[in-house]
Amino acid sequence: MGQLGLRKQFGRLAPQLDGAFRADGVFAHDRLRFVDFVDDVEDLLEEVAWQELGNKKAVDGFEEYMLQHYSG
Repeated sequence: MGQLGLRKQFGRLAPQLDGAFRADGVFAHDRLRFVDFVDDVEDLLEEVAWQELGNKKAVDGFEEYMLQHYSG
């Protein structure tokens, strides 16, 4: 988020991501599908990018990148 210039919004977004990770920081696959999590995060980032930058395109490619690199 910092690289996109959206660092100050993290505190607002963090509570919306609550429950996606266990206390040890590992993604909680038993609570949420990773694909659904990534889609939700992309939606949140688009909203923030629109509010802060007036441009949703700033986060284009996030979902594709995450799924290619982290979904196994």
